[in-house]
Amino acid sequence: MPYDLALEFTLSAKPARVMQLLTDAALIRKWSGGSAVVEREVGGRFEMFDGWVFGKILKATDRELAYTWSTTDWPEDTTPTEVHYLLKDDEAGTKLILRHTGFANEEEMKSHKNGWSDYFFEPLEDFISIFDK
Repeated sequence: MPYDLALEFTLSAKPARVMQLLTDAALIRKWSGGSAVVEREVGGRFEMFDGWVFGKILKATDRELAYTWSTTDWPEDTTPTEVHYLLKDDEAGTKLILRHTGFANEEEMKSHKNGWSDYFFEPLEDFISIFDK
C-alpha cells in the first residue's frame, strides 16, 4: 500500500515568482545550496540537491508543476514517487499545495514530510524574505 503526503505552505511571493524559484536551476542553487537541473517540458530531466533527488517532469504550467522523485538513498528498483505542486493566489503571496505520492512505507513518508519543511520550504521562504523584499 503506497503512502501519500498532502501539505500546504504559504510563501510571501506571487505565484509567478514561486514557479520561477521552483524551475530555474540557478535560483534553486541559490536558495537550496545545491546544484539543480530543470528541463521544463514533459519528459525533461529534474535534479536537485547535487543530484540526490532526480526524476522526470510530468507537468509544467504557470500554476502547476509535477515530476517523479527518486533519491540516491533508495534501492535502484524502488518505484519513483511523484511530487505535484499547485500554486494559488493568497493574501500573503502564494498558497502552495503539495502532494507527494507513492511512498513505499510510512517511515519514508514521515522523513520526507519533515524534509519538505526543513530543507525545501523554509530555505525557499528565507530566500524570498531576504532577496525579494
